[in-house]
Amino acid sequence: MKRRKPPPARAKWSQRVTQTSNALSLEPGVFTLRDPKAVARSLRRSAEQSRRRKSEPFRSAMSMLNFYINRAGRTLTPGGRKRLEAAKDELRALYGRPRRKKRPSNKK
Repeated sequence: MKRRKPPPARAKWSQRVTQTSNALSLEPGVFTLRDPKAVARSLRRSAEQSRRRKSEPFRSAMSMLNFYINRAGRTLTPGGRKRLEAAKDELRALYGRPRRKKRPSNKK
């Protein structure tokens, strides 16, 4: 079985987007915080203070969280994914948005 070569430097576009996008100016290490409430509060702070965002603060914060979850997909541990999904609910609560209902799972 052959070993895969590491991706070339240009393949790390998602890291560049997280650091330099016009969505938000994020606090360093926001997605590595252990508490979902702390992640949500940090994203809210960033969204409220950022002058680089193009939409309302809630949408910017939620979109950056979804972007990170989707881009880190393969390297995110199940516990890390659960923590960040919980941060979505906390973010909704901070902005007074209704909690989403869980969809039925297709897994058998």
